[in-house]
Amino acid sequence: MTSHQNSQTMKPATAAKKLGVYLEATPADFREGVVSRSELNALQADPPAWLKELRQNGPHPRPVVAARLGISISGLARGGITEPLTTEQIEALRAEAPEWLTKERATQAEVRKETVRIKERDARRAAERAQDA
Repeated sequence: MTSHQNSQTMKPATAAKKLGVYLEATPADFREGVVSRSELNALQADPPAWLKELRQNGPHPRPVVAARLGISISGLARGGITEPLTTEQIEALRAEAPEWLTKERATQAEVRKETVRIKERDARRAAERAQDA
């Protein structure tokens, strides 16, 4: 029995998400086709000019905007940011430092601290259980 390997493909939206770019800003041939796993790997390994440009200047999807601002995606929504932003717009927001952004950054910092605390607590409990065993 001969087996031939089918190339795994994905929708353009999935590929754009994996590449960290806003789908609507990608070239038409990217949006209208399907992307194979090998094509995605090639784009990641050696990004073409359009991909470099999008990653550098945007517009960026919400997860990238949130990460660059140091807040959560929910924090973006609470701040009224629902559209993709360019790098320039993100930098302007950082410089302006509106009250909602400052508050969301503080919230995110607390979440990170709590995550570290819980991780340390769980590691300590695991070590105690290992000693008792």
